[in-house]
Amino acid sequence: MKKTVVRTLLMCGLAPVLQLATHAQDGSPTDQEARAIFKQLIEINTTESSGNVTTAAEAMAKRLLDAGFPEQDVIVAGPNPRKKNLVVRYRGTGKKPPVLFIGHLDVVEARREDWSMDPFQFIEQDGNFYGRGTRDMKAGDAILVMSFIRLKREGYQPDRDLIVALTADEESGDSNGIDWLVKDHRDWINAEYCINLDGGEFERLKGRRGLAGLQASEKVYGDYQFETRNPGGHSSVPGPDNAIYELAAALSKLEKFSFPLHINEITRQYFSQSADFTSGSLAADLRGAAQQPPNPTAIQHLSTIPYYNALLRTTCVATMLSGGHAPNALPQSARANVNCRIFPGDDPEEVRKTLERVVADSDVKITLVADKTSDGRLIPIVAVPPSPLQPELTSALERTLATMWSGMQVVPTMSTGATDGKYLRIAGIPTFGIACMFFDMEDDRSHGKDERVGVKDFYDGVEFGYRFMKTLSS
Repeated sequence: MKKTVVRTLLMCGLAPVLQLATHAQDGSPTDQEARAIFKQLIEINTTESSGNVTTAAEAMAKRLLDAGFPEQDVIVAGPNPRKKNLVVRYRGTGKKPPVLFIGHLDVVEARREDWSMDPFQFIEQDGNFYGRGTRDMKAGDAILVMSFIRLKREGYQPDRDLIVALTADEESGDSNGIDWLVKDHRDWINAEYCINLDGGEFERLKGRRGLAGLQASEKVYGDYQFETRNPGGHSSVPGPDNAIYELAAALSKLEKFSFPLHINEITRQYFSQSADFTSGSLAADLRGAAQQPPNPTAIQHLSTIPYYNALLRTTCVATMLSGGHAPNALPQSARANVNCRIFPGDDPEEVRKTLERVVADSDVKITLVADKTSDGRLIPIVAVPPSPLQPELTSALERTLATMWSGMQVVPTMSTGATDGKYLRIAGIPTFGIACMFFDMEDDRSHGKDERVGVKDFYDGVEFGYRFMKTLSS
């Protein structure tokens, strides 16, 4: 498996990127319809707390039915009323095995008071589309829906079945749609391989388009609970023991700690090739990181940049706090959630033991938080190996890129986050992240305030997604 990845990686080299080929854009009927789909998705709240994924799934199902898809090929189903998924099959000649395309409909929480605008209102401003989920990942959902609609209206007949699954609970919740489909309805989504639009970003740095990421590997998601407990007492007579202070001291130690350096074949080649579309000290540092052994000074420099640091090691960060039981009482307990993104191959239990060594306080209990499915099954945290690159897929991606951005090269990458691809890889369906659109690597607002994507980037992605589907199935 690793030899396949390395062999394909070594074939990649970045050439100067030439001018974007012209295509229908800026007010074309296709762009207008894609924008309407995108807007509709953003303005349907699909958060865990107060949203409804089923509403979004049904809205997209209606659009596909109106475009001519037969009812038996448009399925809206799930384990509970708020968490239904959409699965659509575009039937082909059957000359080749099916290909699955996935995206998730749910989004992380967004409070109006934290944003400069209403996060569930679709706003176009200063060349960007704003709204919760614009980047993660309703733009990708809109690209998939628009591509299917466009192909159906043309009467296009693919040489294989194309399947789109838009699902629930990728971000949070206990009804993960891909996990449910794999375990309960494998026949709906079974495919030779999967394209996940929630990964494999096309990267733009300092205004310049650089590379097309092909995500073949990803980090493993893991939550750990830090907990301290004390007898408590009256706040008017504070003593030396305080659960909140003890927890704060533990988190302060974590803040100053970095996990050991870890570079694999994918990240080494990524550093080497991404250096070709940047310049100056950053390019030198990227090449230094790709050396064997890596240049220590280059690693030190890159470790100060969050994105590159996340590619270099396992990372753990405090994300939630709770503690105390009354404003006039000493706290009897305090808890923190520490979210870790674990480098492929690292053992989650060893990560927990490392956290214990860092904290070095037996009064701080550290436990791995196990996720559960809607029926109460524990979801094991396991390292997922890279998917072996498919020559057919790589070739189709390169050929589609050539029709829009001459000279753009495909570079396999490792995602710093975790996606639904893990469920499919575990189930034996090779999965590859291909976002189909460019993102500014210095302006990632996913999960944060005023999330946005570029207007032109979105319209280019709509065109690219359509062409890519055709190339894969012609």
